[in-house]
Amino acid sequence: MTTWHVTDDLVLRYAESTAPETDSWSLEKHVESCTECAERVSAAVRDRAVAAAVLDTVRAAVLAEARAEPAPVAGAGTWRRVRGAGGWRRVRGSRRLGRALWAAGPALRGPWTGALLLVVCAAVALAYGGGLGGSARALLLLVAPVLPLAGVGVSYGRSADPLHEIIAASPGGGLRLLLTRTAAVLGVTVPVLALAWAVLPASAGGPGPLAWLLPGLALTLAALGLGSYVGCRTAALVVAAGWAAAVTVPALDTSPSALLDGTPTALRYFAGLPAQGAWAGAAVLGAALLVLRRRSFDHLETS
Repeated sequence: MTTWHVTDDLVLRYAESTAPETDSWSLEKHVESCTECAERVSAAVRDRAVAAAVLDTVRAAVLAEARAEPAPVAGAGTWRRVRGAGGWRRVRGSRRLGRALWAAGPALRGPWTGALLLVVCAAVALAYGGGLGGSARALLLLVAPVLPLAGVGVSYGRSADPLHEIIAASPGGGLRLLLTRTAAVLGVTVPVLALAWAVLPASAGGPGPLAWLLPGLALTLAALGLGSYVGCRTAALVVAAGWAAAVTVPALDTSPSALLDGTPTALRYFAGLPAQGAWAGAAVLGAALLVLRRRSFDHLETS
């Protein structure tokens, strides 16, 4: 719920294009969710002759650019015009898509992707070369829910973006960008793990290959919610450490060798309707916390 409104002085300076850039960013972000202030700012801008002239100039430039946009060639993909050092040139739209994907997922271009593949390859190697056989499925199942957390931890914040201050203040930043990058992480994790389960030896009596999805979603939402207080990287570490303790401590109470046979632990945490129902409830609570704390991602991280 909005607890403050844009002052009349800032509205006037924004309409006159004399407001500092940071104040303008703050105002533009605020009016996305405040109808009252949006109407005031809109009215002030319309009342300023200078601002109206600027808007007309911008509108004319946009329309001229749209008319000059080259039509796509059949069978040759989509083209667009970009300004470079040597003037205007045409490039394929696929390059633009590639840059968008590159910006959407910092984790995908860092060491996290390599770590994900390393975990999967290690599980396959232990199954076929280490004598674990079907137990490798249970061990991978215990690790799977926290694999997205590392990617989420490096997807948003000071540690992920050199320009985090600008991104956090921009209208396209905040929770929207964080969720986009989280979706990119999950979009890589799910297919890679599905492929791993397809090649691992079958195990008798263990949870199914999709049993980790609800736990993984719940832990990811918990990290995002906690990240609104302490930052995404710290939150991911805390949640991952908590999951590691929940998995390893009970096994150590029985026998250290029980860690190599993760089936009993996997059955305890993943198998059956009560376990999956509990994870679903945790996911709902995590999503509710994220909704309540959504505005916290509009500000700079303090830790």
